[in-house]
Amino acid sequence: MGEMEKPEQSGRPAQRPDLGEELPGLRLMPVAPALALVGGAAVVLLTAVIVGGLKLLGVEGMKPEAQVSAATLLDLLKIAFAVVAGLGGLVALVVAYRRQKVAEAAQQLAEAAHVLARQGEDRAHRAEAREATKLHNDRFATASGQLGHDSPAVRLAGVHALAGLADDAPTRELRQTCIDVLCAYLRMPYAPQPADGRPDEEKLTFAGLREVRHTIIRLITAHLRDGATVSWQGHDLDFTGVVFDGGDFSGAIFSGGVVRCIETTFSGGTVYFAGASFSGGTVFFTRASFSGGTVFFTRASFSGSTVYFTGATFSAGEVSFSGAAFSGSTIRYNDAAFSGGLVHFTGATFSDGSVVNLADPRSWTVPPTGLPNPTPTGLLLPPQNAGT
Repeated sequence: MGEMEKPEQSGRPAQRPDLGEELPGLRLMPVAPALALVGGAAVVLLTAVIVGGLKLLGVEGMKPEAQVSAATLLDLLKIAFAVVAGLGGLVALVVAYRRQKVAEAAQQLAEAAHVLARQGEDRAHRAEAREATKLHNDRFATASGQLGHDSPAVRLAGVHALAGLADDAPTRELRQTCIDVLCAYLRMPYAPQPADGRPDEEKLTFAGLREVRHTIIRLITAHLRDGATVSWQGHDLDFTGVVFDGGDFSGAIFSGGVVRCIETTFSGGTVYFAGASFSGGTVFFTRASFSGGTVFFTRASFSGSTVYFTGATFSAGEVSFSGAAFSGSTIRYNDAAFSGGLVHFTGATFSDGSVVNLADPRSWTVPPTGLPNPTPTGLLLPPQNAGT
């Protein structure tokens, strides 16, 4: 058997290809052939200059009778050297041109590589977002399913799971969806507290379901306070038609977003908005019914916001705005009915262009108490003959 051909050593350094070959789209002759071509052209041109000069001087065939003076030869050499210098400049120009073209091509390649890298990053981010959204949706389906369970304990687990899911949501929109579901649970029909004499099991079930609702209120409030690990400030909250038989919103900051308490019923227990801040957003208590219990807006701050109590009914219980600060806000009680209970503004302050409009109530049978005297600018009261 003949000798087998030995494979080429892998460690052998590979020759570096010419830059003109490395850069796609750069149509340049390789450096070595280009310089050889320019050098050959220079030799040919120099020879032509020398031969032509000798021919012009009558020196042909190197005949003995042909005489060339030293001055003539010197002039001829000067011409030859000038041609050589010009050729050298041409070579330098060719090299500079090649360098410029290579630099331009390299810049184009760098830009193309940057675009490709960005596209790769975008694809990776989109893939991560899709995976995060898929995981979110899976957790969302599990948590929202727990809210419909018969057991209050399982519902509580679902409430906490949804709140945690809102905190972990990859986008603001997905967080808003979780908040919407929690608010929707509060809007569900809510049976009143069982009367005395009803079975204990019925009372226990009511107490469990009530705890679920109050837990939602506590979680929402905790996320609306300053210092929350994940803030829900600026998100929309829809409490339309909710029955509040207790709850603590004290210290919550309603800034931005829209808070709706349309046709909400405050019928029992105590609801705290004490120390809450309504700033830069819109809050609707439109057609809310304050028909029992106590609602505290004590020391609440209304700054740069619009709060509507339009069509609200104050018929029983107590609503306190004591110590509330109205600054640069508009509070409207248009068509509100003050027909019973106690509404008081003791110690409330009105400043910085605030407008608190109580001028056109639907009923003024039991007017609010504690209104400042003299009436400050911006506090609009009904005329003396306003009545029921």
